[in-house]
Amino acid sequence: MSMNFKRRLPIPQEIREGMPLSAELAAKKVEFDAQVAAIIRGEDSRKLLVIGPCSADREDSVLDYTTRLAKLAEDVRDRLVIVPRVYTAKPRTKGTGYKGLLHNPDPDAAGDVLEGVKAIRHMHLAVAENTGFFTADEMLYPSNFQYLFDILSYVAVGARSVENQEHRLVASGVSVPVGMKNPTAGSTTVMLNSIYAAQAPQEFIYRNWEVETQGNPLAHAILRGYIGLDGRNYPNYHYEHLERLAERYTAENYANPAVIVDCNHDNSGKRPFEQFRICKEVLDSCRRNESIRGLVKGFMVESYLEDGNQPVDGGVYGKSITDACIGWDKTEYLIRELAERA
Repeated sequence: MSMNFKRRLPIPQEIREGMPLSAELAAKKVEFDAQVAAIIRGEDSRKLLVIGPCSADREDSVLDYTTRLAKLAEDVRDRLVIVPRVYTAKPRTKGTGYKGLLHNPDPDAAGDVLEGVKAIRHMHLAVAENTGFFTADEMLYPSNFQYLFDILSYVAVGARSVENQEHRLVASGVSVPVGMKNPTAGSTTVMLNSIYAAQAPQEFIYRNWEVETQGNPLAHAILRGYIGLDGRNYPNYHYEHLERLAERYTAENYANPAVIVDCNHDNSGKRPFEQFRICKEVLDSCRRNESIRGLVKGFMVESYLEDGNQPVDGGVYGKSITDACIGWDKTEYLIRELAERA
């Protein structure tokens, strides 16, 4: 093999034991997970809002952001359940560039995966300990999920991963909601097949073990738009898209039909200031159509402390170094307005 095996990394159990979640927080997480699950099952009429930076690049600014978010979440808790995005590994379309905290715990220095493994655990744990929030992350690498499984209350499988067999099988063994995005080319059939696989019991090899799962009935859809054959961005959150998906979703044998609308990425054409308009349009569709209202469980929004984005070495505190986000002032406005309209 043309691989250089550099060093053995700690197994997830070793990392978890070195940075444990307290018994008090573990008990609170059970309660919080039940709220999130109830929304996906349609037993709670509140909307789920998964919101935060495109990439969680540094702990100080992420804690600043989530501390503000926790205070705001209290004000809207009767209408919204908020799960902060703390995305620590980033898919790269061409395989190069900044790959997230896991690979680059210091964005200005060379990559260090050993320190990155520690850094992602420390960041998620710090958010829980300082804010009482339990977090969302993308399962970019299924074998790494065990480093964080006891802290995460929401998991996403990205557009580039959703057709991958291992992602689907591991999602079937996750105990919290897993959102399966439509692929970058837009196929809802691929997305629905991935949900079907994740909801089914599975047997497979995982981390050198033969494992079996009972299936995850909380696996559901995330609509994020797509890239057409002409290379342009196309949305899939409009009334007609939601109506057609509701028909397909409910006509087949799926548990807990549910959709989260990703308001950025190809749905906004990576224009983050369009996110509130998209939320409003989707809520209007919910008011006009009972099947859409029953299907749409919430939104995914990219936001940080400062508007826009910057290069990795830009140096602006709280400004995204990957996709552009809305800043805090717009975030607060969006959340309060969303709570008023939801």
